[in-house]
Amino acid sequence: MTRRTLGDVPSGCRERLLAHYGPSVEEWLDAAPRLLAEAARRWNLSLRSYHDAGHASAVALAMAPDGSRVVLKAWVEPIRYRHETAALRVWAGGPTANLVHAADDLSVAALQLVGGQAGGDERPVRQTQAVAAAIHRLHMLGRRTPEPGVPSLAGFLHEVVLPRVHHRMGILDLDSYEGLARKVRHELADLSEVPARTTVLHADLYAENVIFDVERRPRLIDPHPVEGDAVFDWAFWSVYYDLERGMADRLATAARISRIPVPEITPWCRALALDGLLYYTEIGDPARPKIAAVLSSLMTCGAGRYR
Repeated sequence: MTRRTLGDVPSGCRERLLAHYGPSVEEWLDAAPRLLAEAARRWNLSLRSYHDAGHASAVALAMAPDGSRVVLKAWVEPIRYRHETAALRVWAGGPTANLVHAADDLSVAALQLVGGQAGGDERPVRQTQAVAAAIHRLHMLGRRTPEPGVPSLAGFLHEVVLPRVHHRMGILDLDSYEGLARKVRHELADLSEVPARTTVLHADLYAENVIFDVERRPRLIDPHPVEGDAVFDWAFWSVYYDLERGMADRLATAARISRIPVPEITPWCRALALDGLLYYTEIGDPARPKIAAVLSSLMTCGAGRYR
């Protein structure tokens, strides 16, 4: 029997979105089941269940009449929906969860189900080389002219990242990390992009956003796409894919595959690690010592600045 609605979003989804957006998201959370149901009706899909994941959307699984399965994703913010679907069109056929349907008026899209199940297939033990190759492939596809709506990395850095770094540096007590943070902050003004490396970036390369299909090939999902220098993605992946291990290997792999020298990637790594240290300090996240250790190790990678 076709399910017309899945009922209220899962409690985990509700809690994460409330934490991210605040009480103003309550009305959207109440409307989300109807948005998903309307999208399923338009595309002749049968809703199956929620997938309790994500911090900016509600996610459900659905089935097409031919038995194929898709992921339905409803975004809280229409602008996030537009950015992600625009990027997915640029990356079509690449190492992503490909876009199947999109409803602009609902801010809902149907995406390919990777690995036969929500969250993908089993993660391989060795994955660094494969993930790096997928990032490189994404960047090659990202050089296609994007649709209007993909924001610039320069705008993201100068309007979001740098102001919040300076604000948090002014109000937070960093204790023993204060000197380290100040050293890195002095580098921020020297960050600049190489236009020849401009592409559509994923910009959110945490391990949770890299899943695997049945052939153990990585797919890069849930991007926060911007258009800019590929060095940003390589730095983000090097730092945040795993805060406890493998950074030096990822950094070396990034340099080899991207042909961007390590001394050009590391200042971006330090900038991103500083942003993370300040954020984790602000929210009292237990990952704070881990990102501090990463930042300390990056200071030994050379003090040369990327110009």
